[in-house]
Amino acid sequence: MEARISMQEMPNGFIESLLKVGGYIRKSGLDSKLQELINYRVSQINGCAFCLDMHHKDAIHAGETEQRLHGLAAWRETPYYTEEERAALAFAEELTVKCEVSDEVYDHLAEYYSKAEIAHISLAVGMINTWNRLNKAFRTIAGNYQPNTIWQ
Repeated sequence: MEARISMQEMPNGFIESLLKVGGYIRKSGLDSKLQELINYRVSQINGCAFCLDMHHKDAIHAGETEQRLHGLAAWRETPYYTEEERAALAFAEELTVKCEVSDEVYDHLAEYYSKAEIAHISLAVGMINTWNRLNKAFRTIAGNYQPNTIWQ
């Protein structure tokens, strides 16, 4: 596979704008492990190899375990995740797959997170979906990402 468009070929300001939003999310107060779980799960759904490589490495760097990452595709059937994480994962999945969220899923999320946190989770889901789609469209090559380097 060959990349169609490299990050170096992007128009001026393109990547910087996306990274600025990503930096905002990282500084929003959301737990970094939760952010990586969301990023990894959405990337699984969308089948983005680059993002799976990146977020697996960043999750491990943030202290996540291999067991929880390997079980993430079947998170409903495993005991590894808190109720708060389960609510966020259900929300992320529904927003990604259906592009809408049922009252049931939203209300469950609202049991654990404030409106500000839900806004940040929503933005995080939107951004990883954007990155997934860009990387798939541009055929960004997976495998060479070094943990936690994009935000330095």
